Amino acid sequence: MAAVYRASVDVHRDVPPWVRRQLPALDAARYGDRELSSRIAAVPVEDVFAEPWRVLWSTGAQSDRHFRMNPSGHTGGVDAVVTAFADGRQVVVTGSKDRTVRVRDLETGRPVGGPMSDLAGRVWAVATEVVDGRTYVVTAGDWAVRAWDLATRQQTGELPGINGEVWCLGTAVIHGRPCVLAGDDDVSVRVWDLVGGEQVGELTGHDDFLMAVDTLVIDDRPHAVGCMSGGSVWQWDLTTGQSIGEPLPGHDGEAWAVATAVVGGRAHAITAGYDATVRVWDLVMGREVGRLVGHDGTVSAVETAVIGGELRVVTGGSDGTVCLWEPAAGRRIGRELVFPAPVHALTVTPEGSLVVGFGGDVAALSLHADPGSV
Repeated sequence: MAAVYRASVDVHRDVPPWVRRQLPALDAARYGDRELSSRIAAVPVEDVFAEPWRVLWSTGAQSDRHFRMNPSGHTGGVDAVVTAFADGRQVVVTGSKDRTVRVRDLETGRPVGGPMSDLAGRVWAVATEVVDGRTYVVTAGDWAVRAWDLATRQQTGELPGINGEVWCLGTAVIHGRPCVLAGDDDVSVRVWDLVGGEQVGELTGHDDFLMAVDTLVIDDRPHAVGCMSGGSVWQWDLTTGQSIGEPLPGHDGEAWAVATAVVGGRAHAITAGYDATVRVWDLVMGREVGRLVGHDGTVSAVETAVIGGELRVVTGGSDGTVCLWEPAAGRRIGRELVFPAPVHALTVTPEGSLVVGFGGDVAALSLHADPGSV
């Protein structure tokens, strides 16, 4: 218990009681003691209800080596988190600056198989795609985009044409073919056939580096929305590779993250960036329709989720917090989650599990109470 208390004492020493409950509960999970984590999370705090997010497990790369802990396997910061199905179970796939990709059971946090480690450099992005019952993992990093078979951990191909660092990945079905799209620091954004490995297209019109990308279907056609190094937001029709409309003005500085969603039957994009804001864009009208402000510093991760039948936005930032938002009202729901290190990656499953990469660790949480009540 003393080791758990010490793990993040520099963070929780001078914060409100609800944060002092939250952080030691997370740290207990980092030491592999889920029972202690549950006991701490259940401690009453005056005027604050129970924590809406329950910690399922957490890795403990920074835990005291003299005590039992749940090691992460990563020795560097976690920059990418996605979920997928493997061998009939849901798994968490993480990419790190330590040049590895690792897989864990979503429910237990235990490692599943060995790492994917034959990588050229830091792993900036990870994506998954299922083709004919076979799950592929696509990794992006320094000078390479590679495809892997999740079941065997074997590389199935390296996609051609990469000439620098690749910070993001997108996947889509184009003309009936599962495809991957990515850009590097020579400005071009290429599209490849995932299975065959050959380049099948290129996105045009822009003159900045692609920092983040997400895909969606509009009127039965695949589209991509990208955030650029200059802060602008672009939209492309993936069947033609042509940009759609004028670029949106975007952020003051680099835009680091983007997610897409359908709001009221209309396609929207949610972007986040260096200027500490999260912006909501109506892609049909081509303008900003909302702004979510609450992080103190760069917002580096954003996801959309349906929680309680309502569209929600989840964001993570360099301030070490994760926030849940109601985009239609432009307000934060409940209190933020606090982590002892910057949050650079997160994802939300359809079942309501939240997986967060903070520093060199990964934590999985489940929603078990109404976040609006806290």
